[in-house]
Amino acid sequence: MKLWIAIWMTAAGLQAQSGEKWVTSWAASAQGPYASGNASAQPDLRFAFPTPAAGAHDQTFRLMLMPDLWGKRIRVRFTNAFGTRAVTFDGVYAGAALSGGAVVKGTSRAVRFGGKASVTIEPGETAWSDAVALPFVKDVSEWSGRRLAVSFHVVGDSGPMTWHAKALTTSYVSRPGSGAVGEAEDEAAFPFTTTSWYFVDAVDVMRAANTKLVVALGDSITDGTASTLNGDDRWPNALARRLHARYGNGVVVVNAGIGGNRVAGPAEYTAERPFGGGPAAGQRLERDVLSLSGVTAVIWLEGINDFAVAANAPVEQVTAAMRDIVARMKGKGVRVIGATVVSALGSSNAAHGSAEEDRKRRELNEWIRNSGVFDGVADFDKATIDTATGGLRPEFVPDSTTGGAGDKLHPNRAGYLAMAGSVDLTMLMR
Repeated sequence: MKLWIAIWMTAAGLQAQSGEKWVTSWAASAQGPYASGNASAQPDLRFAFPTPAAGAHDQTFRLMLMPDLWGKRIRVRFTNAFGTRAVTFDGVYAGAALSGGAVVKGTSRAVRFGGKASVTIEPGETAWSDAVALPFVKDVSEWSGRRLAVSFHVVGDSGPMTWHAKALTTSYVSRPGSGAVGEAEDEAAFPFTTTSWYFVDAVDVMRAANTKLVVALGDSITDGTASTLNGDDRWPNALARRLHARYGNGVVVVNAGIGGNRVAGPAEYTAERPFGGGPAAGQRLERDVLSLSGVTAVIWLEGINDFAVAANAPVEQVTAAMRDIVARMKGKGVRVIGATVVSALGSSNAAHGSAEEDRKRRELNEWIRNSGVFDGVADFDKATIDTATGGLRPEFVPDSTTGGAGDKLHPNRAGYLAMAGSVDLTMLMR
């Protein structure tokens, strides 16, 4: 009898474990080697990184990341996707962010890689950490909206740093040559700030096996340009809050936007020959979407940069690329929601705003709505258009990041709320 009970208890424990899975709860698409990219509200980084080609030098980063959903166990993915030499990381810690560059006392936990305190990542490669227990996370819901501080030391010179330019979140960096200082929970060793993320592109949490993951794929409008610095009010953030209000912890939303990204170009992207908008959507699809843990649905908002002055792609080229990319996602069992492209008519941005660009945008939107390629449509154009002028509604134009008039290309906080509020949530939960 005792043996049977022991076997039953073991089986029950295994069943509980099998009822969970890793789910990506935060992501930031790797877009190229620093400083190729389109950062927003970036401070002067010449004191933190004097020579971009040399990258980081024997210094520690403290990145502030906000998981859409916390967990009692996490793991972190490091990337050297656009490096030109192997990079070694050690002194890696994860804890609850306090304020500024400080970590809540007693929450910092060492992060290991195959049981070791360091990891070396070759150019073009990524590495997941071991699982990290966060015993201070008692009730996941109570941690909603809190930031996770991930600290790590770069051994020697990193060379070109793989980064995500437009974090719109303040993170912290120690002085070059300051060594491994990530164990310290105070902020004294981190004098420099940055509004970008470096070397880390995903955080997973252990969640119930039926948890759904929605990925927002796109360009600067998904990345959050003109939203509030440190406000977490990009449209994917606002969408996540709507989903949690209705479905609780059964769904997660992560952001795979890159400022300046295109659907159909550039044709080639390398660390030696980068493009500010990162690799084309199809080139980055595997790393930035399909390799994330537990993806069930994607909302894809992209195309305006393909019609900008520098690219000036035909609509047919964009729709052909979209067909191919959607087929790749559906082939992995992912539902794909097509988002209509918002207006840039009359933009003060020199690359955008022409009547010809707007004609192409409207033609693309009709294709998104009516082609049958997508599993559903998020009509962001309808949610943001001023029907009297054909541009963005006036209240959606002023910039929420640094203030000012706005560029009539990127919606502000109010515009992003309207976009998120227009999505039929049931499309994402099937």
